[in-house]
Amino acid sequence: MSRRAGILEFAVLGLLRESPMHGYELRKRLNTSLGVFRAFSYGTLYPCLKTLLANGWLIEEPGNTSEDALAAPLAGRRAKIVYRLTAEGKEHFEELLSQTGPDAYEDEHFAARFAFFGQTSRDVRMRVLEGRRSRLEERLEKMRASLARTRERLDDYTLELQRHGMESVEREVRWLNELIESERAGRDLNRPAHGEPARDTTEGAPGVLPRPGDTPGPDTPGDTAT
Repeated sequence: MSRRAGILEFAVLGLLRESPMHGYELRKRLNTSLGVFRAFSYGTLYPCLKTLLANGWLIEEPGNTSEDALAAPLAGRRAKIVYRLTAEGKEHFEELLSQTGPDAYEDEHFAARFAFFGQTSRDVRMRVLEGRRSRLEERLEKMRASLARTRERLDDYTLELQRHGMESVEREVRWLNELIESERAGRDLNRPAHGEPARDTTEGAPGVLPRPGDTPGPDTPGDTAT
């Protein structure tokens, strides 16, 4: 399995843990709640769903909304299939949530993991955040060393681009430091501090994606629901 396929499976399981959904709803949530999946298609999602079904982690059920009930009699249409997490699927997702290996620190995987931090234990959150910070600090050190070696050979625009990249990494390190401090202090990001407004939870997103260094792809046009 490719790394990106594994991240997609993780995200699908996490979203279905919240509630059953049909394919169109899943794709919409992946696009809007998990920015890392903005540039993917049904051609990617449905093979993933088939794999999860084959593994016994999902089951298919007929849609039960009034819209779905009316869909079948219409020419050329059928009722939407709803995907529901099985007990085995929930257990597998819990196992994935507990993992804190190097893959959890990589750019795309970290974004997906962070989106489900609300379902993750504090000790696991701390290990993932500290691992991500360590990874970025190593990256920042290499970028600075590379810039010091090549500065005299770079034109102004290339130099500015490298500086911009370094600043993005530095911002994310500062952001991670703040998150780690909050975790150590036992503060819950889902609850506002005294006197602060409540956080926006638009679209019912399970978490908040990291902003520093985030470079999402363009939104892809909507597809017809299956």
